[in-house]
This record gives sequence, structure tokens and C-alpha cells, in this order.
Amino acid sequence: MLKALRSRASKHDHRAFLLVMGLALSMLDAGCKTAKTKKMEAHYGPSESVIEVVAVLRRHVPDDTYRFPPATDFTGRNVYRSTLLRLESIERLHADELRSGYMSPVIAFAKGRSLERLRAYDLAAEHYREAARRDDALADEARRSASLCEQIDEAISIGIDLQDPLAEPDPVREIIDSPEPVQDGQQVVAEIDERIALLSFLLEEAQGTHYAAVIKEEIERADEVRAAWFVHHRHDTTDGHLRAVAELRRVVQRHSASKRRLRHILALAAYFDDLAHEYVDAIPAESIEFDPAKFQELVDPATHLYQSVASHDGTPEKIEAARKLEAFLAFTLVVDRDRFMP
Repeated sequence: MLKALRSRASKHDHRAFLLVMGLALSMLDAGCKTAKTKKMEAHYGPSESVIEVVAVLRRHVPDDTYRFPPATDFTGRNVYRSTLLRLESIERLHADELRSGYMSPVIAFAKGRSLERLRAYDLAAEHYREAARRDDALADEARRSASLCEQIDEAISIGIDLQDPLAEPDPVREIIDSPEPVQDGQQVVAEIDERIALLSFLLEEAQGTHYAAVIKEEIERADEVRAAWFVHHRHDTTDGHLRAVAELRRVVQRHSASKRRLRHILALAAYFDDLAHEYVDAIPAESIEFDPAKFQELVDPATHLYQSVASHDGTPEKIEAARKLEAFLAFTLVVDRDRFMP
């Protein structure tokens, strides 16, 4: 009888041991799944705190965005734009928690850092001023940043700028402003030079800070606007074609260290490409007035420039240049087939 009881107790203990082990394994498996889920959420889920967003932004504030493209987050979005969007999202989702305003200075300052990289200098200055009013620890840096953003905004307002071709016309604004069309190349150059002079002065003050890259980008844009004006008005100015080429080459030379250097070369190549098409449209290849030598003077630089950009591996400009080169060579074959015959 005693032997039977011992055997039954032994079996009971064994089943209990198996039950405990099963529960432990199931809990371990659940813990693993929870860890995996949290890891996925950490990569792809929404930001849970302001500190998390600001930490990412702070890491990329010193980046030289004149020489290198802006950093991107895991979605491929510009990190400065994504920071702004995430801060606004947190403000909406956690409005009750943030109602006391204890994080408002940090949020305002971070928005200022994001907006200045998105060329919204006036809005950046407003957020810096707000941060300075609300937090003494941020006040000095916020005021300096606000002042610099305001000066940059004032400088880039001088002279002409590229217009949005898809913008809806505003009749009221046209009546109030009544802008006169600028047709004087000397006036355009003088205004753009004044803008660049002010930006260059600010650049000296901003050396050693992230604003140096920001100001260099604005100087580069001013040179692009100047070149674009001469390209657009090449038929309205004396020696317009030569001046447009000179202005485009000037941009390439002045900004050879820029992240946009390949785009500048592409713009110059596209100009020769456009001129070649315009020449054939005006003087058909079948016409006796067609000058093969003059046409060749447009073909050679366009081909060379496209080839130079197409040789840069790992860039989007390589693909664009290669496709444009193929299309341009196909155009030249149609114009002058004999040149390519064996």
C-alpha cells in the first residue's frame, strides 16, 4: 500500500513539474514576442516623446547641408521636415499632457531649428522668440538664432526670385503690388550682388556654426536665380546666348563643392541641348541654310557634359544624365544621319 502511494505521488510530482515547465516556456515565448513587437514598434511606430524627436534633430543640426544632402529618417524623409511633422503630431496627440507648457520652450526651439533648414526663416525666428520668452536657459541662443534668421530672411528678399509656375494668380495682390517686369540685366545683377554681399557678411559672423552651411545654400540659390534669369531672357538681351552660358558656367565653378554640383552641370548640358533643338526648329536640317558646324558646336558640349555626369556612380543624376544623353544622341541621328554612318 505504501509503495503504491509513493508511486502515485511520484507521478503527481512529475506532472506538476511538466506543468510548471510548460508555463515557464509559454511565458518565455510571450516575453520574446513582446520584445520583438517592441523592437518593431521602436523602428516603425510613432514617436512617443518630445525628447526622442529632439535627440534625433540635435544629432543632425551640425550637418553641412551645403556639401552633403540632408539626413533622412527610416522613411526616407528629410530629417528636418520629419522632425517638424512629428513635433506637430505629438502636440495634437498629447495635448492634455502638454497643456501645462513645461515642454513648450523645447518644442518651439526645435521647430525653429527645423524651419530654418526648410527656408522658412521668418517662422523660425518667431519660434525662437517664443522659446526665449519661455525659458531663460535657451534665451541667449534662441535670441541669436532669431536675429540671424531675420537677417537671412531680409537678405533673400532683395532682388528677384524664381516663381512657382503652378501657383494660382492672386488678382488682389497683383493690384496692390503692381510689380513692374524686370528687363534690365544690369539691375538684376546689382540686386543679386547686393543679396550675396549681405549673405557673405552674415557668413563671416556664422563661421563655426551650422548657419555657415545654411547661408552658403542661400548664396548658391542666389547664383542659380541670376543664371535662370539670363537663360529665360536670352532672346531679349544683347549677346543673350553667350551671357546665359557664362552665367551657368559661373554657377558650376563657384559651387563645385556643393551637393548640387552635378545638377548645375546638368543644367548647363540641358541648355546646350535646348539650343540644339531650337536651332533645328528654326532652321530645319533639310534646309540649305542649316550649318552643320554651328550645330556641332552645340552637340559637343552637351554630349561631353552629359557623359561627365553619367560617370558618377551611385547618384540619381547619373541615371538622369544617361537617359538624356541617349535621347540627345537619338535626336542628333535624326538631324544628321551621315555623320554617324560607317
